[in-house]
Amino acid sequence: MISVIIPTYKSPSSLDLCLTSAIKGQKNDNEIVVVVDGTYDVNKDILEKHSDNILVLNLEQNVGTCRATNLGVYNSTHNKILIVNDDNVFPKNWDELLTMNMLENEVVSPNQIEPYPSMFRQFIIKDLGRTPDSFDVEKFWDYSEMVSSKNTMDDSGCTFPILMFKKDFLKVGGFDESYPSQAGYVADWDFFLKCELSGMKMSRDYSTHFYHFVSVSAKSDEQIHKSRMEEHNCHQYFEYKWGERAKHNTLNNSKMISKYII
Repeated sequence: MISVIIPTYKSPSSLDLCLTSAIKGQKNDNEIVVVVDGTYDVNKDILEKHSDNILVLNLEQNVGTCRATNLGVYNSTHNKILIVNDDNVFPKNWDELLTMNMLENEVVSPNQIEPYPSMFRQFIIKDLGRTPDSFDVEKFWDYSEMVSSKNTMDDSGCTFPILMFKKDFLKVGGFDESYPSQAGYVADWDFFLKCELSGMKMSRDYSTHFYHFVSVSAKSDEQIHKSRMEEHNCHQYFEYKWGERAKHNTLNNSKMISKYII
């Protein structure tokens, strides 16, 4: 059994599709924890729609994605945890396929399908829909099964979603809540770096593919400028913390910085 952690903020349409695919696509009755980051009223209808199949952790204040994710993990009950963004769509039989080769001291990233070109060369670029409202889950499931490779993995993990044992998540301290952005910019790279430094195996699983919309909400020029400033500040914080700028290996997605490479 898996505890699925889904932090959510203000994307009810995405959340609805995410939950629908997770529930209908699972083989077992997994625990699905939706962490509502201070926006319960915005998501109320969707949460009530799926209430028989989910647990809701309602945070009365907006605490940001890092703390919301950590709290979701802390409140989960199974040994295996899967952290998924609310703009992901689950493939069919996701739970059975992902746990087939899972090991302790390992972070498993299922591969993804995205509609736009990606910095991650392992992703499949295929436009199956750019908004949740017009998305055909059955069509996606058929395509995901067609492109998946059973029992195929490599060492190019370090992207979301992530599957791992809860004790391994706790071992590295979860996500650093000190990053100066509610969106958690760069904190994911920080998390992957901690996992690598602790000796965890960073794996990518091609036995199944999640769909990722990338961005489902339009932003004003002011919001874009604010996001860029926050991301810049988060990169500065990473450098202050680790002594180097955040780095990304384009071949295997490693976040290891040079001072720790032997």
